[in-house]
Amino acid sequence: MKLFQHAQRQRSKASRDLYARFELLYTFVDFSAALCFLVGSTLFFRESLMTPATWLFVVGSVLFAAKPTLRLLREVRLYRMGDYADLAERLED
Repeated sequence: MKLFQHAQRQRSKASRDLYARFELLYTFVDFSAALCFLVGSTLFFRESLMTPATWLFVVGSVLFAAKPTLRLLREVRLYRMGDYADLAERLED
């Protein structure tokens, strides 16, 4: 079994639920990062707001960095769910 295979996402109700939860979290992080960059960009129009604008860019960057981390964590969890199912099948035989 390999990571990032679509079949793992549809393996069971638990894997579908896990995938759906991670997709919601991933979308929330994506919107939050975009919002930070949008607000940060508009704050740069005023020199007095440069510090908060810079912090929003830093937060947005951290959120964008969290996206691949979330994707990898989701895939590892799905991978482990598949391994446990295989192990249970082997024990039954």
